[in-house]
Amino acid sequence: MTGGRTDVVISSAELYDPDTGAWTTAGVLRKARASHTATMLANGKVLVAGGQASQLVSNALSTVELYDSASGTWTGTGALNTARRSPTMTLLPNGSVLAAGGFGTSPTIISSAELYDPGCGAWSFTGALNTGRNAHTATLLPDGEVLVAGGVGLTAPNGLASTERYDPATGAWTPSSPMAAARESHTATLLLNGKVLVAGGYINGSPGALASAEIYDPAAGRWAATGSLNVGRYAHAATLLANGKVLIAGGVGGAGGELASAEFYDPATGAWTSTGLLNVGRNYHTATLLPDGKVLVAGGLTALSGVIATAEVYDPATGT
Repeated sequence: MTGGRTDVVISSAELYDPDTGAWTTAGVLRKARASHTATMLANGKVLVAGGQASQLVSNALSTVELYDSASGTWTGTGALNTARRSPTMTLLPNGSVLAAGGFGTSPTIISSAELYDPGCGAWSFTGALNTGRNAHTATLLPDGEVLVAGGVGLTAPNGLASTERYDPATGAWTPSSPMAAARESHTATLLLNGKVLVAGGYINGSPGALASAEIYDPAAGRWAATGSLNVGRYAHAATLLANGKVLIAGGVGGAGGELASAEFYDPATGAWTSTGLLNVGRNYHTATLLPDGKVLVAGGLTALSGVIATAEVYDPATGT
């Protein structure tokens, strides 16, 4: 876990040990930040990029740093060409990292994209998105292209249904088929069959939190409807389990409060099944698949207590 915010933006970092269930400090970020990204590189280091230095929405960062788990230290690396908070970062097959969209310092929604080269530690611009967007998703497809879906745009504050694909070979973005529903703050999960599951999200207006889900077929470039979530939600977390099912946990529901409910999607049937409740309802949290197949859920927000420091583990074998 890196950075984030309590009443202020923080610079601390922590490591979780699945064997002991304990957290230990992992050095201190060179720059306190929230709404940033953390990407595991092919060399095992963690790239932390962008974000915001305070709770002012216009305070986007361009600074970037690397965490070395062998030494437990943070070092600076090349800055983003465009300061951005809440972008997507995607590790490409060649080891570079694609940054796309997000919010800038104006604040404005960004259409630019850039690539980080771990070999030289520098960022370079690549083709711009056809549509500037924030609160979108980016998914690495089996053929090495990147699918960007949904979000909000400058001319679409109520949500985007549009999608586009980035080709690392050409550096260009090509529009793909739109989703059936405009959505932001949704999740996108690459399934074992190579298709992409998009679930939930938010649209400004009724119904707010979405229960619908869709499947993208990269070969055909088309979307198809699949079973709807049992509970409409956004700002939730999605995790591909070892058995190929997808666990959805938490988020914000239609009534506007955080959710403790969880459910999983079975690609074989296209159906969602409720599973054990979170101990604490939360949104904007993280969910990480552990080596033993369990899922670590950590942090997030609640309307009652604000920022959450707790973490919990889900066991697919027992559903709790």
